[in-house]
Amino acid sequence: MYREQEKPREECGVFGVFTRTGEAAGIAYNALLALQHRGQEGAGIAALRDGSILYHKDVGLVSEVFSREALQKLPDARMAIGHVRYSTTGVNARKNTQPMVTEYLKGRIATAHNGNIVNAAAIRQTLARLGCSFAATSDTEAVSDLIAWEALKGASIEDAAAAAARQLRGAFSLVILSSQGKLIALRDGTGFRPLCLGENGDGYAVASESCGLESAGFRFVRDIRPGELISIDANGNLESRMVLEGRQKGLCIFEYVYFARPDSTLDGLSVYQARVEMGRTLAREHPAEADMVCGVPDSGLEAALGYAEESGIPYGEGFVKNRYIGRSFIFPSQAQRDAAVRLKLNPLASHVKGKRIVLVDDSIVRGTTSARIIHSLKEAGAKEVHLRISSPPFTHSCHFGTDIDSPENLIANRLPLSGICRKIGADTLGYISAEGLQAACAGCALPFCTGCFTGSYPADPGGEPAKGQFESGGSPF
Repeated sequence: MYREQEKPREECGVFGVFTRTGEAAGIAYNALLALQHRGQEGAGIAALRDGSILYHKDVGLVSEVFSREALQKLPDARMAIGHVRYSTTGVNARKNTQPMVTEYLKGRIATAHNGNIVNAAAIRQTLARLGCSFAATSDTEAVSDLIAWEALKGASIEDAAAAAARQLRGAFSLVILSSQGKLIALRDGTGFRPLCLGENGDGYAVASESCGLESAGFRFVRDIRPGELISIDANGNLESRMVLEGRQKGLCIFEYVYFARPDSTLDGLSVYQARVEMGRTLAREHPAEADMVCGVPDSGLEAALGYAEESGIPYGEGFVKNRYIGRSFIFPSQAQRDAAVRLKLNPLASHVKGKRIVLVDDSIVRGTTSARIIHSLKEAGAKEVHLRISSPPFTHSCHFGTDIDSPENLIANRLPLSGICRKIGADTLGYISAEGLQAACAGCALPFCTGCFTGSYPADPGGEPAKGQFESGGSPF
């Protein structure tokens, strides 16, 4: 069986809520539906009531994991956390879905994580020597157990989470639920992955993206700062403190290009506006003579609109998208894979026939999907297809939660620009420059990690603190 991976895939989406209404589990469910784009392999919710943490999780989409009966089995609760998963570490199985629930002498904690812990294996080995056993293979289990171990030393759950975070290397936006009646949110000191805070008249919520807050009935308040820990107690009292400082900052810039929903705002910048500006930049950097601009649904649409506005070329729809197929799909034979693009994206033949098309997409990984899309347009009668890409060429792997193929499999490392253009069947090809992409995202409050394009990372991908950027290391305990 072959899984067609069209795009780099993000790690996960997280959500946490305190509400005085006792409907925390249902609120978490609504939020996870809004965050489904961040992970489609598994989902879970853990809820707190009367000092007990109950949870339900499994592989599949949110709507598949949570039937009406499954939600009714979760208690009326004032606190809950939720997670949607795409696996970068650990096989896709129920044992690796989140939240991870850890039993220890003082009670239970549930942990949900977005990112990738590059020193997770070393932490697991040290915990195993101390007598911890592991049921799963994901890095989140090691994080949850590490927090529990720190709590056993007599620390509060907030201090335990902070102590554990200082030992983690990599990307982590965490939400933690304690049987002691605390909801904690913590963002790594670099700020690789987004995390934000919301509020309504009944309580607070935290989420990977602002769209998750708004869909669950919460008003966006602010982004959680890199290195910040937020704690909410059973009475709804919120406290904030910085626990990871002195680290170089770097939000993953691909959040704006592809991962995040366009109606989200990340670290002060609208995703929609950033993508429109990417298209404007593309039009200035790579103009084309054409009759129509169209985008590859969904993440190419806003950049296509920006290209059309800047160039003066009319914007139009080039495809009808099948909304019932997710971001990845599975086909057993080569013939089915070759025809797969029409299952997901079918060209509007009456609209593209005889026209010179500027086609805008967000990225090219190996080139196979781009080739199929361009072929389908020309088969539908397009006279020319000028492909424009709203991210620079992928040349390096990501070590912080984005699943990018190994460097030797990336088409930009195997062929020059002219060779890529010929291979995918485009008439011309243009990528946005790294400088142009960063300029398009200039409204963000943080600098960026652009390692997958440039090879320059804000943290050492080897699992140790980057020299001069991170706190001193030492034993994990």
